[in-house]
Amino acid sequence: MFLALRELRFARARFGLMGGVIALIAVLMVLLSGLSSGLVNDGVSGLKSMPATAFAFNEGTKTDNAFSRSVVDPAQAEAWRGQPGVEEVTMMGSTMMNGVTDEGTQVDLSLFGIDTESFLAPVVGEGRGINAVNEVVVSPTGADEGLHIGSVITLERLDVELTVVGYTEGQATFGHVTVAYLPLETWQLIASGSSSPGAPTEADTAALDFDTASTIALRAADGATLDLAAGDAAAGTVSSTLKESFGASPGYSAETLTLQMIQVFLYAICALVVGAFFTVWTIQRKHELAVLRALGASTGYLLRDGIFQAVVILVLSTAVGLAAGLGMGAWMSGTAMPFALEPAPIAAATLITILMGILGAAVAIVRISRVDPLAALGGQR
Repeated sequence: MFLALRELRFARARFGLMGGVIALIAVLMVLLSGLSSGLVNDGVSGLKSMPATAFAFNEGTKTDNAFSRSVVDPAQAEAWRGQPGVEEVTMMGSTMMNGVTDEGTQVDLSLFGIDTESFLAPVVGEGRGINAVNEVVVSPTGADEGLHIGSVITLERLDVELTVVGYTEGQATFGHVTVAYLPLETWQLIASGSSSPGAPTEADTAALDFDTASTIALRAADGATLDLAAGDAAAGTVSSTLKESFGASPGYSAETLTLQMIQVFLYAICALVVGAFFTVWTIQRKHELAVLRALGASTGYLLRDGIFQAVVILVLSTAVGLAAGLGMGAWMSGTAMPFALEPAPIAAATLITILMGILGAAVAIVRISRVDPLAALGGQR
């Protein structure tokens, strides 16, 4: 790779300019990966943290925002309990509401009504779990919004009072809104419109004649694979795996598809920019390459030499861009922007950026194989 290294030193300015463009593309890829991960966490971290295998919604429910549209009943949950491989079944309610704390702070909440003895009960990181029908456990993101342990939340229009008793262990948001876990019977009291102003009581929930919920959460036994189609046919539901259910979060599909499209265009831009640079570079050194061919250098040697140049530029420039992007991302993670630095998406984006650049360079460097050695001997002059 003697020739490649000499040219890298000789044309430092041109290669440096090209490297700077690649570094900027790498910075954008890191920031887009972090923004994509942050939006996913902000949109569905409440679902991601649940140890559920799948969710079943009422048959005919539109998949987008299904958690708010679906209505299921205990008979459907019972039908799922009889399916092979199902270890545990529980109903869950989901509603988005506005409220105000006792300090006068307005908050948006995604209420998740759960059986506090089921596998959906949140892991508490601070405070304690739910022991009464008027208690809630919220995401720690709620602390930045004014939700503190001991805060009393009054739900708007209903005047129902709920007391915060703990924070979940990790972020739990749904549709970019803080999740508040509360007993299923309390959620049913609120959803039915039968609640009275003030804190709900055991007597209020006991007198309630309302047993529906939004969805049925399913957990498979260890090593078992659920036959979702058979379960749906028996229960009159339409089910989604945990990951598929993310699409039922408001705005999730639109956000992720938009960012993915931007990333695809950036990959294409990287390949085109690198390919264009090496096309021009190859044309400029056409006579030098012809001299090497006349001296006996094989086409394979010249191709390897050119690809080596591309790899050096891409790896070094991407590393610089990656470091800059991680630094900017670390700063952005401390802001209100939904941003999360996750190793796997960033590593994948970095690898794809390098590979697309090499692909673009390889297409351009193929021109070397058509260099005529006679050009070095004056045959074309």
